[in-house]
Amino acid sequence: MFIGRSHELNSLENVYSKDGFGMTVIYGRRRVGKSYLIAQFIKDKKKIFYTATKVGAERNLELFSKQVMEVLDPDYRDVKFSAIEDVFDVITKKVQDEKVVLVIDELPYWAEKDESLLSVLQKYIDTQWLEKNIMLILCGSALSFMEKKVLSEKSPVFGRRDSQIKLEAFNYRDSSLFVPNYSAEEKAICYGVTGGVAKYLALFDATKSLDENIKRLFFSTDGYLFDETKNLLTQEFADVTIVNNIIEQIASGENALNIIAAKVHEKETTVLYFLEKLIDVGLVEKKKCITEEKNKKKTQYVLKDHMFKFWYEFIPKAISVIEMGQGELYYDKVVKTQIHAFMGSVFEEMCRYYTLEQGILGELGSFLTEVGTWWGVEQLTDLQGNKFRQSADIDVVGISGIDKTAVIGECKFKNEKIDKGIYETLLRRGELLSKKYKINKYLLFSLSGYTNWFDTIDMSNVVLITVDDMYR
Repeated sequence: MFIGRSHELNSLENVYSKDGFGMTVIYGRRRVGKSYLIAQFIKDKKKIFYTATKVGAERNLELFSKQVMEVLDPDYRDVKFSAIEDVFDVITKKVQDEKVVLVIDELPYWAEKDESLLSVLQKYIDTQWLEKNIMLILCGSALSFMEKKVLSEKSPVFGRRDSQIKLEAFNYRDSSLFVPNYSAEEKAICYGVTGGVAKYLALFDATKSLDENIKRLFFSTDGYLFDETKNLLTQEFADVTIVNNIIEQIASGENALNIIAAKVHEKETTVLYFLEKLIDVGLVEKKKCITEEKNKKKTQYVLKDHMFKFWYEFIPKAISVIEMGQGELYYDKVVKTQIHAFMGSVFEEMCRYYTLEQGILGELGSFLTEVGTWWGVEQLTDLQGNKFRQSADIDVVGISGIDKTAVIGECKFKNEKIDKGIYETLLRRGELLSKKYKINKYLLFSLSGYTNWFDTIDMSNVVLITVDDMYR
């Protein structure tokens, strides 16, 4: 069953429907569903679909040419070609009236070993294929390669594409389509443990309970996600040990470069190198304070992939128990009691998405152009009149660069209702925001609802939002 991605399919169809040559670049992290999207798009079309591998330029040429001949001239499928130009000549000659979709998936594996590949492609696009009924799709998981070598102005194929698709993980609402009968709370947790990654969502059996799915996938030695982090890191990194150590620190809450470097006993330059690689493969992101984005001191490294965060929070401590066949017991005794705490940062990200979406639609009194978080220091006075400073943060900050207004919010994924104290803290911290923005809405997001205290105050600038509301 194919779920979602209607916008991306429409984009591909638009390129396919144009006369002559068309080209789309698709990129995104592993497991996000790029190949599945392409397979859905080409299923009723004439196509040549080649997936490059780490076997060197000559072997990729051999396998690619076999795939081309299988489709265009099956009687000569075993013909050997000495150069990629010879294969492209066959494509030029054989493609006539019927449109052909030519897909090169995992392009970086081939192009990194054959630096002339993109230049040769550019030559054929410009001199042979412009009037040909060819749709070329270049796809890859190495984000930096696709952005620097394929999409940038320095790329030989720059300016030849008709569209580009950076395929992201599903948002929390689209993720729920995989488990339509779950409650809103269960849908949120399903999103939290999969990160909206298409492959992981597809592993959930919608006829089984949330607990059953998590136990089967994570807490059993034959579960797909039990070894997934190691498998992914092994595919991307030669030195898995140092990368694993860095991720462990980020997952535990350390998000400053100098602290991470100290904890893993490596130079900051070394850690920064691997952090940039982790960003490149979509596992880590650099988070900035929304009102101080140019302040390098206010930069945090956080796990972008929620599944990785879940795995590192619970699996390493449970390896021995799982290997003894008692993973389900560990889940019941330990994980289930802590899963709401784990969901805290996931829920905040969900709330930021919801806020931006509603802000764009004009539902929050401002046309929001950006949503993020804020953190800093606040000064307080205790009951004895002594002043002290403490760290402070605001989970959701949506700003309008147009009319300089803002909305701010607090998020609680807990089995307790939000009360007066949370609201008053949000009001107080709102005073710490840059004076450039006028706050016109205070948002409170809650799993368990709100106390009756809110019935006693002026609610004209307060919006109370439940998890159920976020899925409507």
